Amino acid sequence: MSTTSLPAPESSARLRDALLAADFTADGLLELLGAPAYAALARSETVPALRATRGDSPLETLVRLFLLQETVPSSAAGAALPLEQCLADGWLVRDTVAGEDSAGGGVRATVDVRPYGGEEGQDWFIVSDLGRAVGGAGGAGTRDEGVVLGVGGASTTLAGITVRTPVSRALDLGTGSGIQALHAAQHAVHVTATDLNPRALHFTRLTLGLSGAPEADLREGSLYEPVGDETFDLIVSNPPFVISPGARLTYRDGGMGGDDLCRTLVQGAGERLNDGGYAQFLANWQHVEGEEWQERLRSWVPRGCDAWIVQREVQDVTQYAELWLRDSGDHRTDPAEYAARYDAWLDEFEAHKTKGVGFGWITLRKSGAENPSITVEEWPHPVEQPLGPVVRAHFERQDYLRTHDDAALLAGHFKLADEVVQEQIGLPGAEDPEYVVLRQNRGMRRATKVDTVGAGFAGVSDGSLSAGRILDAIAQLLGEDPVLLRDRTPEAIRLLVEQAFLEPLD
Repeated sequence: MSTTSLPAPESSARLRDALLAADFTADGLLELLGAPAYAALARSETVPALRATRGDSPLETLVRLFLLQETVPSSAAGAALPLEQCLADGWLVRDTVAGEDSAGGGVRATVDVRPYGGEEGQDWFIVSDLGRAVGGAGGAGTRDEGVVLGVGGASTTLAGITVRTPVSRALDLGTGSGIQALHAAQHAVHVTATDLNPRALHFTRLTLGLSGAPEADLREGSLYEPVGDETFDLIVSNPPFVISPGARLTYRDGGMGGDDLCRTLVQGAGERLNDGGYAQFLANWQHVEGEEWQERLRSWVPRGCDAWIVQREVQDVTQYAELWLRDSGDHRTDPAEYAARYDAWLDEFEAHKTKGVGFGWITLRKSGAENPSITVEEWPHPVEQPLGPVVRAHFERQDYLRTHDDAALLAGHFKLADEVVQEQIGLPGAEDPEYVVLRQNRGMRRATKVDTVGAGFAGVSDGSLSAGRILDAIAQLLGEDPVLLRDRTPEAIRLLVEQAFLEPLD
């Protein structure tokens, strides 16, 4: 479909006023539908929402029109929207409704308009192709090459982990329906959004306009080509990271061999980041026979950048192929066609000696350090979003650890992080625990084993005493040599700082 078939963005302000007046917002939907139907709608299941919108209020009409993609009577649409303008500008088209007189007729939406709550409670709207909201496991369910998707789990994950500090220039690479550009517009003076698909750029313009956000600099092209050698303070991308045979679907398939698209994005970010700038990506990567996946990803990190790479999930090649065949609806095609596509996927993996595919987050920070900090880890456990402040604090801790040797560490003051609890693990009735675990209830929600010294050190760290003085007191209490204790403990302190159990106060 061409961009000429899409609504004109110039009418966005008046439509926004009408949507807000009807309480067509994330909070309004939750109140109207109730939690179960609201959650079902996020999974792309519409029956509960249909049952909850049998009335004729403006809000119910808008839900049926834009979210359920039902034809509604013109009279109902006119009570909720500036009908003639929405028809003229292409948000709606006329359609015949059985049982209604020809003078009235009915209307239906040309795009999906989905309420979306900003991080500070803003009422935003994400505009995408009809039926392409991707909140559920069913995914897009389409094989249309140029389709533009709405809000999905990947979109909200990236938005949640992004560092939100005021910046001058931000780049949303592969903008899609514009959700990352929308977030960036709240804290960046200038936002550039790019996409290979010109239709996606039009949707981004609609999303920004309907959400009342500043316009972005929209550019068509692949990867970094549209921005040349320009530099940015923030680069974000939820790219077409799927490792697949060919580039059948623009919105998801990388189109390069294996994980080359994600590697190219990461490696190219270093020279396009300003000092102190962040680049944050969602990515897939191959697990290749005879190669450690951690080392594969370390090789992607550009010179002069610190990195934090978190693998959230790993699938074997059959699981991965089946996931994305379902995403595109291929499981509903002719069985022979499905089998052929499945076979082609396995051929692709076999050619690259791929035994599995990892999914996760990649964050770079342009530090210019001679000895960059590169952390590559696996963490499949639940986390607490938003993680943007946690990501920023991670790199600040790396700076601290890089510039403090053991002597400086022992002279430093630390505070136990908020909402860290201690668990003692052992047999019931035993006099002493087998081991002690510190557990976070916020952020990454990590857990780590500590010995008696580590548990004691963390428990009394309130910033009043230096680390060295705390260790001296522990040595006296345990009857140990304080010099030996000072020698062996800094490594444990570094680990507790690195994993955010302890916060340096100096």
